[in-house]
Amino acid sequence: MRPISFAALALLCALAAAPAVAQEPYPTRPIHIIVPFPAGGPSDVLTRMIGERMSADFGQAIVVDNRPGANTVIGAQLAAKAAPDGYTLLMAIDSTLVMNQYLYAKLPYDPLNDFAPISIAAENVGLLVVNADSDLKTPKDLIAKAKATPGKLNCGAGTITTKLTCILFNEKAGIETVLISYNGSAEVAQGILTRAADFVFDGPSAELPLIQSGHLRALAKLDARPFSAAPDLPTLDAAAGINLGDLTVWNGLVAPHGTPPAILDKLAAEAAKILNDPDFKAKAEAVGLYPASSTPTEFAAFIRIQAARWPEIVRKSGMHFD
Repeated sequence: MRPISFAALALLCALAAAPAVAQEPYPTRPIHIIVPFPAGGPSDVLTRMIGERMSADFGQAIVVDNRPGANTVIGAQLAAKAAPDGYTLLMAIDSTLVMNQYLYAKLPYDPLNDFAPISIAAENVGLLVVNADSDLKTPKDLIAKAKATPGKLNCGAGTITTKLTCILFNEKAGIETVLISYNGSAEVAQGILTRAADFVFDGPSAELPLIQSGHLRALAKLDARPFSAAPDLPTLDAAAGINLGDLTVWNGLVAPHGTPPAILDKLAAEAAKILNDPDFKAKAEAVGLYPASSTPTEFAAFIRIQAARWPEIVRKSGMHFD
Protein backbone atom coordinates (compact mmCIF):
# COMPACT_ATOMS: atom_id res chain seq x y z
CA MET A 1 0.00 0.00 0.00
CA ARG A 2 1.41 3.38 -1.00
CA PRO A 3 1.79 5.84 1.90
CA ILE A 4 -0.49 8.86 1.74
CA SER A 5 1.33 12.03 0.72
CA PHE A 6 1.55 15.11 2.90
CA ALA A 7 -0.41 17.02 0.24
CA ALA A 8 -3.24 14.50 0.27
CA LEU A 9 -3.26 14.44 4.06
CA ALA A 10 -3.49 18.23 4.17
CA LEU A 11 -6.42 18.16 1.73
CA LEU A 12 -8.30 15.60 3.83
CA CYS A 13 -7.78 17.67 6.97
CA ALA A 14 -9.04 20.79 5.21
CA LEU A 15 -12.17 19.01 4.00
CA ALA A 16 -12.85 17.68 7.49
CA ALA A 17 -12.51 21.15 8.98
CA ALA A 18 -14.64 22.86 6.31
CA PRO A 19 -18.14 23.95 7.41
CA ALA A 20 -21.10 21.88 6.26
CA VAL A 21 -22.76 23.08 3.07
CA ALA A 22 -25.55 25.46 4.08
CA GLN A 23 -29.11 24.37 3.45
CA GLU A 24 -30.97 26.13 0.68
CA PRO A 25 -32.61 29.22 2.15
CA TYR A 26 -36.36 29.01 2.64
CA PRO A 27 -38.49 30.05 0.89
CA THR A 28 -37.11 30.44 -2.63
CA ARG A 29 -40.37 29.98 -4.54
CA PRO A 30 -44.13 30.48 -4.04
CA ILE A 31 -45.84 28.81 -1.07
CA HIS A 32 -49.26 27.27 -1.66
CA ILE A 33 -51.75 27.30 1.20
CA ILE A 34 -54.67 24.94 0.65
CA VAL A 35 -57.98 26.20 2.03
CA PRO A 36 -60.56 23.38 2.17
CA PHE A 37 -63.46 25.81 1.63
CA PRO A 38 -64.71 28.05 -1.18
CA ALA A 39 -63.54 31.63 -1.42
CA GLY A 40 -65.27 34.13 0.85
CA GLY A 41 -65.59 32.18 4.08
CA PRO A 42 -63.72 32.76 7.36
CA SER A 43 -60.89 30.33 6.57
CA ASP A 44 -60.34 31.86 3.14
CA VAL A 45 -60.47 35.45 4.41
CA LEU A 46 -58.01 34.67 7.21
CA THR A 47 -55.61 32.85 4.87
CA ARG A 48 -55.58 35.70 2.37
CA MET A 49 -54.89 38.22 5.14
CA ILE A 50 -52.00 36.12 6.45
CA GLY A 51 -50.74 35.43 2.93
CA GLU A 52 -50.51 39.12 2.07
CA ARG A 53 -48.27 39.79 5.09
CA MET A 54 -46.27 36.61 4.64
CA SER A 55 -45.60 37.38 0.98
CA ALA A 56 -44.24 40.82 1.89
CA ASP A 57 -41.97 39.37 4.59
CA PHE A 58 -40.70 36.35 2.64
CA GLY A 59 -40.46 38.07 -0.75
CA GLN A 60 -42.35 35.18 -2.34
CA ALA A 61 -45.89 34.79 -3.65
CA ILE A 62 -48.38 33.09 -1.35
CA VAL A 63 -50.92 31.20 -3.46
CA VAL A 64 -54.28 30.47 -1.83
CA ASP A 65 -55.59 27.22 -3.28
CA ASN A 66 -59.32 26.71 -2.54
CA ARG A 67 -60.18 22.98 -2.51
CA PRO A 68 -63.68 22.73 -0.99
CA GLY A 69 -65.76 19.64 -0.44
CA ALA A 70 -66.42 16.58 1.72
CA ASN A 71 -66.18 18.44 5.04
CA THR A 72 -62.60 19.53 4.27
CA VAL A 73 -61.49 15.98 3.41
CA ILE A 74 -60.60 16.83 -0.20
CA GLY A 75 -58.22 19.64 0.74
CA ALA A 76 -56.77 17.78 3.72
CA GLN A 77 -56.04 14.65 1.70
CA LEU A 78 -54.29 16.73 -0.97
CA ALA A 79 -52.14 18.48 1.65
CA ALA A 80 -51.29 15.23 3.43
CA LYS A 81 -49.88 13.78 0.19
CA ALA A 82 -47.87 16.88 -0.74
CA ALA A 83 -44.08 16.97 -0.59
CA PRO A 84 -42.90 17.82 2.96
CA ASP A 85 -40.77 20.73 1.84
CA GLY A 86 -42.64 23.73 3.26
CA TYR A 87 -44.13 24.78 -0.06
CA THR A 88 -47.58 23.28 0.51
CA LEU A 89 -49.44 24.14 3.71
CA LEU A 90 -53.02 23.61 4.87
CA MET A 91 -55.25 26.10 6.65
CA ALA A 92 -57.02 23.44 8.68
CA ILE A 93 -60.21 23.89 10.64
CA ASP A 94 -61.26 22.10 13.81
CA SER A 95 -63.28 19.54 11.86
CA THR A 96 -60.25 18.72 9.69
CA LEU A 97 -58.00 17.82 12.61
CA VAL A 98 -60.55 16.73 15.22
CA MET A 99 -64.16 15.90 14.28
CA ASN A 100 -63.67 14.14 10.94
CA GLN A 101 -61.96 11.17 12.56
CA TYR A 102 -65.20 10.47 14.46
CA LEU A 103 -67.47 11.07 11.47
CA TYR A 104 -65.82 8.82 8.87
CA ALA A 105 -65.21 5.11 9.32
CA LYS A 106 -62.46 5.28 6.69
CA LEU A 107 -60.96 8.75 6.72
CA PRO A 108 -58.37 8.97 3.87
CA TYR A 109 -55.88 10.83 6.05
CA ASP A 110 -54.70 10.59 9.65
CA PRO A 111 -55.33 13.94 11.38
CA LEU A 112 -52.77 13.31 14.11
CA ASN A 113 -50.00 11.63 12.13
CA ASP A 114 -50.18 12.95 8.55
CA PHE A 115 -49.57 16.59 9.46
CA ALA A 116 -46.91 18.64 11.22
CA PRO A 117 -48.55 21.41 13.29
CA ILE A 118 -47.22 24.94 12.74
CA SER A 119 -49.48 27.30 14.69
CA ILE A 120 -53.06 27.87 15.67
CA ALA A 121 -54.29 30.86 13.66
CA ALA A 122 -57.68 31.97 14.97
CA GLU A 123 -60.63 31.21 17.21
CA ASN A 124 -63.59 32.71 15.43
CA VAL A 125 -66.85 34.20 16.67
CA GLY A 126 -69.99 32.29 15.71
CA LEU A 127 -73.37 33.90 15.10
CA LEU A 128 -77.03 32.88 14.99
CA VAL A 129 -78.44 34.68 11.94
CA VAL A 130 -81.87 35.03 10.28
CA ASN A 131 -83.14 36.91 7.25
CA ALA A 132 -84.01 40.52 8.04
CA ASP A 133 -87.57 39.89 6.79
CA SER A 134 -88.03 36.98 9.20
CA ASP A 135 -90.59 37.30 11.98
CA LEU A 136 -87.92 35.91 14.35
CA LYS A 137 -86.52 38.78 16.41
CA THR A 138 -84.87 36.87 19.28
CA PRO A 139 -83.63 33.35 19.99
CA LYS A 140 -86.71 32.82 22.19
CA ASP A 141 -88.92 33.68 19.19
CA LEU A 142 -87.06 31.01 17.22
CA ILE A 143 -87.50 28.40 19.94
CA ALA A 144 -91.20 29.22 20.34
CA LYS A 145 -91.85 28.92 16.60
CA ALA A 146 -89.89 25.67 16.37
CA LYS A 147 -91.93 24.19 19.22
CA ALA A 148 -95.17 25.28 17.55
CA THR A 149 -94.13 23.78 14.17
CA PRO A 150 -91.85 20.80 14.89
CA GLY A 151 -89.75 19.67 11.93
CA LYS A 152 -90.73 22.68 9.80
CA LEU A 153 -87.83 25.08 10.35
CA ASN A 154 -84.49 24.59 8.60
CA CYS A 155 -81.13 25.18 10.29
CA GLY A 156 -78.31 25.93 7.84
CA ALA A 157 -74.61 25.30 8.52
CA GLY A 158 -71.41 24.93 6.52
CA THR A 159 -68.85 23.35 8.87
CA ILE A 160 -68.91 20.30 11.12
CA THR A 161 -68.85 22.51 14.21
CA THR A 162 -71.81 24.59 13.09
CA LYS A 163 -73.71 21.48 11.98
CA LEU A 164 -73.16 19.97 15.41
CA THR A 165 -74.29 23.31 16.84
CA CYS A 166 -77.63 22.92 15.03
CA ILE A 167 -78.01 19.48 16.60
CA LEU A 168 -76.96 20.65 20.07
CA PHE A 169 -79.31 23.63 19.82
CA ASN A 170 -82.20 21.27 19.07
CA GLU A 171 -81.28 19.13 22.07
CA LYS A 172 -80.78 21.95 24.55
CA ALA A 173 -83.84 23.94 23.44
CA GLY A 174 -86.11 20.88 23.20
CA ILE A 175 -87.00 21.53 19.57
CA GLU A 176 -86.94 19.69 16.24
CA THR A 177 -85.51 21.46 13.20
CA VAL A 178 -84.08 20.13 9.93
CA LEU A 179 -80.35 20.48 9.23
CA ILE A 180 -79.38 21.85 5.80
CA SER A 181 -75.71 21.23 5.03
CA TYR A 182 -73.87 23.82 2.97
CA ASN A 183 -70.38 23.78 1.49
CA GLY A 184 -68.85 26.78 3.21
CA SER A 185 -69.89 30.20 4.47
CA ALA A 186 -70.65 31.76 1.08
CA GLU A 187 -73.33 29.11 0.51
CA VAL A 188 -74.62 29.56 4.07
CA ALA A 189 -75.04 33.29 3.49
CA GLN A 190 -76.86 32.64 0.22
CA GLY A 191 -79.10 30.09 1.93
CA ILE A 192 -80.28 32.50 4.60
CA LEU A 193 -80.45 35.40 2.14
CA THR A 194 -82.83 33.44 -0.11
CA ARG A 195 -84.64 32.00 2.95
CA ALA A 196 -83.90 28.42 1.94
CA ALA A 197 -82.78 28.20 5.57
CA ASP A 198 -84.85 29.73 8.36
CA PHE A 199 -81.79 30.34 10.54
CA VAL A 200 -78.09 29.59 10.32
CA PHE A 201 -75.05 29.22 12.53
CA ASP A 202 -71.88 30.62 10.97
CA GLY A 203 -68.92 32.93 11.39
CA PRO A 204 -69.52 36.55 10.40
CA SER A 205 -67.11 36.99 7.49
CA ALA A 206 -69.74 36.19 4.83
CA GLU A 207 -72.81 37.40 6.74
CA LEU A 208 -71.52 40.58 8.39
CA PRO A 209 -71.72 42.79 5.27
CA LEU A 210 -75.30 41.57 4.75
CA ILE A 211 -76.11 42.24 8.40
CA GLN A 212 -74.68 45.73 8.15
CA SER A 213 -76.61 46.38 4.93
CA GLY A 214 -79.86 45.34 6.58
CA HIS A 215 -80.45 42.15 4.57
CA LEU A 216 -79.77 39.78 7.48
CA ARG A 217 -80.19 40.01 11.26
CA ALA A 218 -77.93 38.52 13.92
CA LEU A 219 -79.86 37.20 16.93
CA ALA A 220 -76.96 36.06 19.13
CA LYS A 221 -73.28 35.16 19.31
CA LEU A 222 -71.95 31.77 20.40
CA ASP A 223 -69.41 32.81 23.03
CA ALA A 224 -68.95 35.63 25.51
CA ARG A 225 -66.04 37.48 23.89
CA PRO A 226 -66.69 41.09 22.81
CA PHE A 227 -67.62 41.46 19.15
CA SER A 228 -66.88 45.03 18.12
CA ALA A 229 -69.04 44.87 14.98
CA ALA A 230 -72.11 44.24 17.15
CA PRO A 231 -71.22 45.24 20.73
CA ASP A 232 -74.75 44.78 22.11
CA LEU A 233 -75.31 41.31 20.65
CA PRO A 234 -76.18 38.84 23.46
CA THR A 235 -74.83 35.34 23.84
CA LEU A 236 -77.11 32.55 22.71
CA ASP A 237 -77.17 31.03 26.19
CA ALA A 238 -78.28 34.29 27.79
CA ALA A 239 -80.79 35.23 25.10
CA ALA A 240 -82.34 31.76 24.77
CA GLY A 241 -82.16 30.68 28.40
CA ILE A 242 -80.26 27.49 27.54
CA ASN A 243 -76.78 26.12 28.27
CA LEU A 244 -74.91 25.38 25.07
CA GLY A 245 -71.59 26.71 26.36
CA ASP A 246 -69.01 28.56 24.28
CA LEU A 247 -68.71 27.18 20.76
CA THR A 248 -65.92 28.48 18.55
CA VAL A 249 -64.56 27.37 15.21
CA TRP A 250 -60.76 27.48 15.16
CA ASN A 251 -58.21 27.47 12.37
CA GLY A 252 -54.60 26.39 12.31
CA LEU A 253 -51.72 26.05 9.88
CA VAL A 254 -50.22 22.62 9.31
CA ALA A 255 -47.71 21.14 6.88
CA PRO A 256 -47.28 17.58 5.59
CA HIS A 257 -45.67 15.20 8.06
CA GLY A 258 -41.91 15.12 7.62
CA THR A 259 -41.49 18.82 6.92
CA PRO A 260 -38.09 19.82 8.41
CA PRO A 261 -38.31 21.31 11.93
CA ALA A 262 -36.30 24.36 10.85
CA ILE A 263 -38.95 25.20 8.25
CA LEU A 264 -41.78 24.61 10.73
CA ASP A 265 -40.09 26.92 13.24
CA LYS A 266 -39.58 29.63 10.62
CA LEU A 267 -43.23 29.42 9.58
CA ALA A 268 -44.39 29.46 13.21
CA ALA A 269 -42.27 32.53 13.95
CA GLU A 270 -43.68 34.28 10.89
CA ALA A 271 -47.24 33.33 11.88
CA ALA A 272 -46.68 34.70 15.40
CA LYS A 273 -45.30 37.96 13.98
CA ILE A 274 -48.36 38.42 11.76
CA LEU A 275 -51.08 37.17 14.11
CA ASN A 276 -49.89 39.27 17.06
CA ASP A 277 -49.52 42.49 15.10
CA PRO A 278 -52.02 45.02 16.54
CA ASP A 279 -53.09 46.33 13.14
CA PHE A 280 -53.62 42.82 11.80
CA LYS A 281 -55.61 41.81 14.89
CA ALA A 282 -57.83 44.90 14.62
CA LYS A 283 -58.64 44.23 10.97
CA ALA A 284 -59.30 40.55 11.64
CA GLU A 285 -61.48 41.14 14.70
CA ALA A 286 -63.59 43.62 12.74
CA VAL A 287 -64.85 40.67 10.66
CA GLY A 288 -65.13 38.22 13.55
CA LEU A 289 -61.76 36.53 13.15
CA TYR A 290 -59.84 36.35 16.42
CA PRO A 291 -56.15 35.71 15.67
CA ALA A 292 -54.09 33.51 17.97
CA SER A 293 -50.65 31.94 17.67
CA SER A 294 -48.65 29.11 19.20
CA THR A 295 -45.48 27.11 18.80
CA PRO A 296 -45.68 23.85 16.85
CA THR A 297 -45.42 21.91 20.13
CA GLU A 298 -48.20 23.94 21.74
CA PHE A 299 -50.46 23.50 18.73
CA ALA A 300 -49.88 19.75 18.68
CA ALA A 301 -50.93 19.53 22.34
CA PHE A 302 -53.98 21.73 21.68
CA ILE A 303 -55.14 19.43 18.86
CA ARG A 304 -54.93 16.36 21.11
CA ILE A 305 -56.89 18.10 23.88
CA GLN A 306 -59.59 19.11 21.39
CA ALA A 307 -59.70 15.58 19.98
CA ALA A 308 -60.65 14.28 23.42
CA ARG A 309 -63.54 16.76 23.73
CA TRP A 310 -65.77 15.82 20.81
CA PRO A 311 -66.25 12.05 20.33
CA GLU A 312 -69.16 11.75 22.77
CA ILE A 313 -70.93 14.78 21.27
CA VAL A 314 -70.53 13.35 17.77
CA ARG A 315 -71.78 9.95 18.94
CA LYS A 316 -74.87 11.46 20.52
CA SER A 317 -75.57 13.48 17.38
CA GLY A 318 -75.73 10.33 15.26
CA MET A 319 -73.90 12.22 12.50
CA HIS A 320 -71.68 10.22 10.14
CA PHE A 321 -70.67 10.46 6.51
CA ASP A 322 -69.88 6.94 5.35
